[in-house]
Amino acid sequence: MKNENPQKFDQSTYSTSHNNHPFMSTRAIPVLRISRRTLSTASTAAKGTVQEVKQSNATLPSNSTIFSLIQPTGKIHLGNYLGAVKSWRTLSESNTDPTNKFIYGIADLHAITIPKNPTDLKTYRYNAIASLLASGLDALKCILFFQSSVPEHAELNWFLTCLTSMGALNRMTQWKLKAQQLESSSILEDNVLEKTKAGLFCYPALQAADILLYKSTHVPVGDDQSQHLELCRNVARTFNSTFNTDYFPLPTTLLTPAKKVLSLRDPAKKMSKSDPVAKSCVYVTDSPSEIELKIRKATTDSIQGPIYYDPIERPGVSNLINIVSGLTNTSIEEVVASLSHVTSHKQLKDYVSAVIIEEFDPKRQLYEQLMQDRSYLEQICLQGRDTAREIALANLQEVKVIMGLD
Repeated sequence: MKNENPQKFDQSTYSTSHNNHPFMSTRAIPVLRISRRTLSTASTAAKGTVQEVKQSNATLPSNSTIFSLIQPTGKIHLGNYLGAVKSWRTLSESNTDPTNKFIYGIADLHAITIPKNPTDLKTYRYNAIASLLASGLDALKCILFFQSSVPEHAELNWFLTCLTSMGALNRMTQWKLKAQQLESSSILEDNVLEKTKAGLFCYPALQAADILLYKSTHVPVGDDQSQHLELCRNVARTFNSTFNTDYFPLPTTLLTPAKKVLSLRDPAKKMSKSDPVAKSCVYVTDSPSEIELKIRKATTDSIQGPIYYDPIERPGVSNLINIVSGLTNTSIEEVVASLSHVTSHKQLKDYVSAVIIEEFDPKRQLYEQLMQDRSYLEQICLQGRDTAREIALANLQEVKVIMGLD
């Protein structure tokens, strides 16, 4: 469904290329090259061959649909950037096949599984879009939209919820984490049942609907979402089996190459916006001085001498090495080798700060400019909504026919 007279806008005004935008440095963005190892096509996946692969080992076949969403939790932090956004950009930028589609968006329906202040949520939604654009996503090469602006997500969610077992949902670990329950908890326990909202418990079915609505063939995610992708494939299998069809492909999980980014102050847990210690988290929009302060305060250890990678013995130092590895697209071994001259934690932190600032400072400046032009962000989202909904409407209509609803 497209607007009859869509409002025109000039994507080049806010080009995210480092070479074209006046706020961006001339440093070339390192691109993670996709190797020539062939993935299963959608038709093969639909017959039951499913792969979970590292993104760096992936080649996208023709007619692939790559889909992923990120929740609008405010400004994007370093963990979000390395775990999702940088990967999204790499996939779309390295693509040379015009038959492939890249659909990325803001999961605002998922965001309300835990109630949000309406004013904050509206701001966070646009913060997220601006952050994605500032981080290098090109709206001319991918679809960017708000999940809630395409009502077909909610409709397919109901169809798939009717096919999803309570047992499968109960085995998901993420709802327990968000509901502040033990991993061993069960929805059948009275105290858990009373405290857990139905939307939070059932949101993996909505996540499956998000993916399958576009007949997605590949989904780039971090390790913590692998379980949900397996549920999505099981839901697709159930639908196909129930209605004697091979309509839904079984999407391939593309595991992002970056390791999990940990809290700067407590490397025993992952970096999170909800961390009560403000200096534990670096944001794409932090100023150079803020980045330097946070890295300077980062937890390391008392071991003197050469820098080496050991997540067990040296979790803080290893976290900093991992950050550099993710930002520079180099292996852990290569980063450690480049630090052979470093003999103190101060030198290490100075180096890490410089790498982060070089990556984020141009993005921060572009983000600030974008946030001052809400009309441009709205136009990007309207265009993305219309393009996404055109695909969603056609696919949902086919689903209804298969199910006997039309």
